[in-house]
Amino acid sequence: MTATFILRKEFKSSERRTPLTPSDAKKLIDQGHSIKVESCPDRIFKDKEYSDVGCTIVPEKSWIEEDSDTFVLGLKELPVDDFPLKHRHIYFAHIYKGQTGHEQVLKRYKDGGGIHFDLEYLVNQEGRRVAAFGKWAGFIGAAISLDRFYQKQSGQAYSPLSSFENIEELYSQISTNKEKSSLNPQAIIIGSLGRCGQGAKEVFDHFGVKTTLWDFEETKKGGPFPEITTHDIFINCVLMTKKIPPFLTKETLNTDKKLSIIGDVSCDPTSDLNPIPVYDHITEWKKPFLETCGLELLAVDNLPSLLPRESSIDFSSQLIEHLQNLADKGSEDLVWKSALDTFNKHL
Repeated sequence: MTATFILRKEFKSSERRTPLTPSDAKKLIDQGHSIKVESCPDRIFKDKEYSDVGCTIVPEKSWIEEDSDTFVLGLKELPVDDFPLKHRHIYFAHIYKGQTGHEQVLKRYKDGGGIHFDLEYLVNQEGRRVAAFGKWAGFIGAAISLDRFYQKQSGQAYSPLSSFENIEELYSQISTNKEKSSLNPQAIIIGSLGRCGQGAKEVFDHFGVKTTLWDFEETKKGGPFPEITTHDIFINCVLMTKKIPPFLTKETLNTDKKLSIIGDVSCDPTSDLNPIPVYDHITEWKKPFLETCGLELLAVDNLPSLLPRESSIDFSSQLIEHLQNLADKGSEDLVWKSALDTFNKHL
């Protein structure tokens, strides 16, 4: 069986990542599948890198006119619109936990007869996600939070975010701000055993930050946890699948506290499952920190795009095997069936 994939352009202005690198696209082409790539000047891999391996470059929004059997591959949400969705879409939609606007998105699929495979719900037999940016979300969340902690001592606002060419460039920026600061922070990571938490820990270890590591055992009694406020930086790396007592509340924070920076890497403020219900909107690259309860909170929902090349290579390397299975076996493959079941359940 041969399949057609179209790698669509991302619509967020700061999004340079891709779920499919040129070298992994070639693996699909070598198996006889067709790969089309919407032209995108911002993508970390250039159009020519895709055409050089046999992909067909097509104009932006070409996916709309594609045959309904085409797999439309992307990363982040589609723009808000109302035309019916007829294709087989693959991307992170953020619509299955009651987030704002989920009804409208699902209605578009119902009206068009299309299918959605959410990248968040691709899981194996053990229920573990098979492809995730988790490490890089935690890595960048901790890095920017730490950078702001050091830079905050200057009394200036934090500059708008922009992507880094590599990790060394990011580390250099943090080191420069650290040299200007006389404070040594203490941090806490909740969700420290997962990919995301390990990524955050890697940054703190690199800069010698004393870090408290919490996971299920430390949080199973249920929050709020005033212990969090005895640290300077709190990084939340927990992917919630059910409602639990919050880790922090406004009442917890409206007391004497050491805490000055929260990096909410999980970043789901409009969901009922949000374990840090002290804010109600994500933050943007132009102003990554918001002020709440006497501290600053980072809530950017595409942090891995600050290291677009490293994070794209990592994610694509995890996903490609499963895209090959989808192309050969269709949605009966266990991993893709799990995502389809989630879609059908909510439809």
